[in-house]
Amino acid sequence: MTELGWPYSPNRNTYIERAEGVYLYTREGQQILDAAGGAIVANVGHGRARVADAVAAATKQYTYVVPPWLTPSREAMLEALGQDWLPDHLTRAHFTSGGSEANETAIKIALQYRVALGQASRTKVIGRSVSYHGTTLATASISGHPHRKKGLEAALPSFPEVASPYPLRCPLGSHHESAGAYYAEQLRDLIEAEGADTVSALLAEPIIGTSGGAIVPPADYWPRVRQLCDDYDVLLIMDEVMTGFGRTGTKFGHQHWDILPDIMIAGKGLAGGYAPLTGIFTTEKVGQAIESAEFQVMFNTFGAHPAACAAATEVLNILTEEDLVAQAATRGDYLQQSLNQAFADDPHIAEVRGKGLLAAIEIVKDRESLERFDSADAVTNRVVGHGLKNGVFFYGGGTGEVRDIVCMGPPFVITETQIDDMVEKLADAVRSVVAKL
Repeated sequence: MTELGWPYSPNRNTYIERAEGVYLYTREGQQILDAAGGAIVANVGHGRARVADAVAAATKQYTYVVPPWLTPSREAMLEALGQDWLPDHLTRAHFTSGGSEANETAIKIALQYRVALGQASRTKVIGRSVSYHGTTLATASISGHPHRKKGLEAALPSFPEVASPYPLRCPLGSHHESAGAYYAEQLRDLIEAEGADTVSALLAEPIIGTSGGAIVPPADYWPRVRQLCDDYDVLLIMDEVMTGFGRTGTKFGHQHWDILPDIMIAGKGLAGGYAPLTGIFTTEKVGQAIESAEFQVMFNTFGAHPAACAAATEVLNILTEEDLVAQAATRGDYLQQSLNQAFADDPHIAEVRGKGLLAAIEIVKDRESLERFDSADAVTNRVVGHGLKNGVFFYGGGTGEVRDIVCMGPPFVITETQIDDMVEKLADAVRSVVAKL
């Protein structure tokens, strides 16, 4: 008998036997507060029997059906999305199993749209310097995440890259009043340098996820970028895989600003971790152009799997019935306040940041100069490991170049008492690790 090595690159493998609410339980009986919601996925909490029952019923009723066909669970999910969730201007939908497939599909849709309009020269999709969009060759390449490109560099396609807004480390000065304009102008300069008639779209997260650690752009950044996209006829593709479905305290992350995307990808919170499912949503203008050209938006075999759609419908209903988006906002405010209080005088915390229940801290060698610890110090891994030993799981962020980021994204059902426990153990982890360096 062959004993399979998994994960593929061996590491310490924690064995989770069950989960309930905001807690994970190991085979040895340890209770772990899931401060990360897995990979910032679990929004309605673990162990919701009604979601499991819906998945079982759907599986028993029809198992697998090819994605283009309708089933009761697909129909119910579409109805819930249209009635309670999606912005009115997004009228077309396509579904994949995960965010990598979805972001790749969004890129393909943007390119097909241009060809449909007779603009075949507009082949460039702009990415940003600190970002993460997936594991396929295309999505890994467009991501600003050097650590996850190692060993693949020679095979990666090329995408133009613009600087991500990073207010803490803005070249004009930390949190400079002109930071929004500065970063938006970087985009203008790039579009003009590349030639607007060669640019199809910009792919970006409204709030940078774990690659940068919940980086919220300056207030005027997105309105400026949206105007630039309009001025140069560039599609705005919003990657809301992490920020969608309530995570930041609004239904979708871009709704913190008065802007509308042309294409939106949203996934992790769609089925809340109960099933793999991500949606790509576009305007009617984009959809109609592709349809008129008779192009296919090709499905993935397990896209919109009937059982996954059943899970998503129940998760969306729970979010609505229990008003959990509003709860993510209020609990998020409490989390930010608690983190700021805990680290107010800490010389090694450069910043507490985030929106709603997407939060992060950036750990530095020196708070005044923003000098980072050496990468060999592996600060994030040590903090996460220390927290895990004390019963809390945090999510390590960063890109390798951006580093020493610890992220949080707990289920929306977390209580203030549980947040207090989470923050206390994070502070203990940070101080214990830094003291040994």
